[in-house]
Amino acid sequence: MMARKQLIRALPAEWPVSITQVSNGEEAMQVLRQGLVEVMLLDLTMPVMDGFEVLAALRDEGIRCKVIVVSGDVQEEAIRRVSELGALAFIKKPADPEKLRETLSRLNLLEPPAAIGTGASAPVAVPARPAFELKINFRDALREISNVAMGRAAALLAKVLDVFVELPVPAVNIFEVSELHMTLADAQRGERFSALCQGFIGDGIAGEALLLFHDSEIADISRLFKWQPKDETETSEMLLDLASILIGACLSGISEQIDVRFSQGHPQLLGLHGSIDSLIHVNQQRWRKTLAVEISYSLEGHNVHFDLLLLFTEDSIQRLSHKINYLLN
Repeated sequence: MMARKQLIRALPAEWPVSITQVSNGEEAMQVLRQGLVEVMLLDLTMPVMDGFEVLAALRDEGIRCKVIVVSGDVQEEAIRRVSELGALAFIKKPADPEKLRETLSRLNLLEPPAAIGTGASAPVAVPARPAFELKINFRDALREISNVAMGRAAALLAKVLDVFVELPVPAVNIFEVSELHMTLADAQRGERFSALCQGFIGDGIAGEALLLFHDSEIADISRLFKWQPKDETETSEMLLDLASILIGACLSGISEQIDVRFSQGHPQLLGLHGSIDSLIHVNQQRWRKTLAVEISYSLEGHNVHFDLLLLFTEDSIQRLSHKINYLLN
């Protein structure tokens, strides 16, 4: 909902349109099939049916609609794919009002509907667009901020590894240590894993980023890096390099949006070939209660998945909430 509120705010005030909002791609297709939508501002990262699937469905079903993609997935390949699927333009989140206006103007979409294609010389009176009051809770807002940040991290990772990164909708929860144990156990999927962490702090907000790699996939990661580690020391160095890319870009994306400068520690190896039980046992005091953002990355065409958790301390929640409220108002 935060993404929709930001986007509606960015629309030109004089643009004479009525607005229909949906929560996912499947709902969008239900509206589009009614034939009443002329312009769609489409996200790519959505539950149920993502933006790529919506564009493909529009093409396959022959539904005519002018589509502008507004997304946090800023991978070059993502931009190429949506263009190939028929999108007229791509705007990165959060949408800049001037960029959005320029795009709508370039596509000749700002004129009143009655004047488009009619040759009318007199201005057409159009009723003012009603104001939308969207109530956004803290988790929705942090999910959207994380969505934008993970997109930037994915774009950097895609360049480094020459891959396309598949992005999920981030999960945001407040966990007790027992609940965090269950979440990590689910991420582990019964496998051995290697884990790295990196601390961060800034303006009363602190926490750790935790990155989990499945041991069965490390060989594939090595091939993508074009690096064959000779021993566990070199394996650790490779994983630390990957952690620096992902965690650094993700934290940078968050800090820019909420106007906080994070100081970051160096990535540290928590353990190779370990178990969830051992990880929890070592860290249960500092993870007694935490706000967790969970992002599960997958690399298209490769059997590689890794899980990034941003663990904010309980004391950080109030300050983080204040920063998000300021962003929204």
